[in-house]
Amino acid sequence: MNTGKQGRDLIKQFEGYRSTSYLCPAGVWTIGYGHTKGVTAGQYCTRADAERFLSEDLQTAENTLNRFAETNDLVLRQCQFDALVSFIFNVGTGNWSKSTLRKLVAADPGDPYIRYQFSRWVYGGGKELPGLVRRRKAEADLYFKEPT
Repeated sequence: MNTGKQGRDLIKQFEGYRSTSYLCPAGVWTIGYGHTKGVTAGQYCTRADAERFLSEDLQTAENTLNRFAETNDLVLRQCQFDALVSFIFNVGTGNWSKSTLRKLVAADPGDPYIRYQFSRWVYGGGKELPGLVRRRKAEADLYFKEPT
């Protein structure tokens, strides 16, 4: 599976576009739409660069989630996939692999307790961040979105 428009839009909304590199609340150099790989102080990127970085970064999260779904014989709906890709994109593949959220999805993708697990990941640099609180709620809402 690949990230759909809703997933990309959610990530872009919460990451925001930044043309110059900056230190995120966790102290990591970031640019574009949350791109961190190889970023240093004083870098600049265009929107086209940011879109390319986003596509590359999403591929890492998508590959991680697709392997997870295949290994656990799961069929995820697009909204579930998009929400989880946003989560993995934000917290990283290592944190995802150790998370209770991952374990719950593997056991039962419909478990309502999954919503709570999203809400636990709201800290950056040791502080609860209002932007992460809103993002996790948006991810959980997307994950549990009813099919239309």
